[in-house]
Amino acid sequence: MLKREMPPVHPGEILKTLFMDAMGIGIKEAANDLDVTPKTVSALVNGHQGISAEMALRLSKAFGTSSDIWINLQKDFDLWKARQHVNLDNVRVITSRKKTAA
Repeated sequence: MLKREMPPVHPGEILKTLFMDAMGIGIKEAANDLDVTPKTVSALVNGHQGISAEMALRLSKAFGTSSDIWINLQKDFDLWKARQHVNLDNVRVITSRKKTAA
């Protein structure tokens, strides 16, 4: 049975709301400061792209945060999304198959 708990917020929404909007920074400005294209920032803040390890490093430097925060936000979002679609009913627990000496 699949769980349908509330989804975590996409990291791009957190970037936009808690950082860019709060600081009065637009997409073009953020892109320039992060040394990426405006298309990359737009895709991220609109939830069409996730945060890579490279982007986490860029965001941590630009906003004075930990890169782990960004990676963990993305991990939580990705795992939630996967739990909604992956059926594990036929996956078996793997046990050791080594023969023991008699």
